[in-house]
Order: sequence, then structure tokens, then C-alpha cells
Amino acid sequence: MKNNVNQSKRIYDKTTKQWYEIPEDQYREYDRWRTALRKRMQYRGECFCPRSKWWLCDGNCLDCEFHNNTTVSLDDPLPDGEGTLADYVPDDAPLIEEVLSEKAELDQLFERLQELMPEAKRIGELREEGLSDEAIADTIGIKRTTFLSRLKKAEGKLSQEFPDWF
Repeated sequence: MKNNVNQSKRIYDKTTKQWYEIPEDQYREYDRWRTALRKRMQYRGECFCPRSKWWLCDGNCLDCEFHNNTTVSLDDPLPDGEGTLADYVPDDAPLIEEVLSEKAELDQLFERLQELMPEAKRIGELREEGLSDEAIADTIGIKRTTFLSRLKKAEGKLSQEFPDWF
């Protein structure tokens, strides 16, 4: 059986077009580094090196024949010179005015709920904790049917005053 303790590996240098022998532990470290770099570049779409040519990878991506240096920016001008790509990308985010108006309306809804039923906030907190209606009734000190009927009545009034929210 062959003794592999002092076995060396070879690395190809593209600039000198020569093979160099290096110790296996150095080769392992170098190969781990270049493989991680190649995979990162492939994930980004910047490296199209085929598996049969991985031995050519030296980590110098900008000079590599398999490097894809066609990056597209939204700020690049269009070929006709009329604007940029960013001008044609739809933005599905809601307008800030809509967000602010909905928040103001929601604040009004909560204020009105507080007026109609002051214990509603506490009931909501207890429901979020997972308590049953019986346990909530015991905690706030009123009968279960009483707080359920109050909730239903408050919901009815709020649905009339704020129809968009119900």
C-alpha cells in the first residue's frame, strides 16, 4: 500500500501556464477558499465556469474567461436615452398618505371603542393570552354573557360608524 502522508497536490497557474506542486494541507486550504468564492460568484450570476474547468479557477474572477461582467443597474440609462429602468419598475407599496390616513382612522376607531366599552382593551389582551371567555369574565369581574353582549353591541355601533373596517 502506498504511503500518502507526504503526498502533494498540484495547482495550475494561468498566467505562467505551469503546474506547481504544493503540500496537501495548503492545497486543501486553497481549494476551500476558491470553491467558496466560485460558489458565491455563481450564486450571484457572475461566474459561469463549467465543472470540467474548475481546476482553472484561481480566484481572480475579474480576469477569468468565465466571468459574467454584465451587471444591470436600475440607474443605467435606457438605450434610447429616455429615462432609466427604474422609471418602469412598478412600486406596489402603499402611498404614505394612505398609510397615515388609515392609521388616523384606526386611532379614531380605538378611541370610540374605549368610549363604548372601556374594558375592551383588557378583554383583547386576555384573548391574546389564550384565555377562555369564562376565564376572561372571572378576570374582569363581570358575567361572560354580559361582556359578550357588550362586545356585540360595541361591534354593531362601530360597524355603522366605520363601515370600511368591518
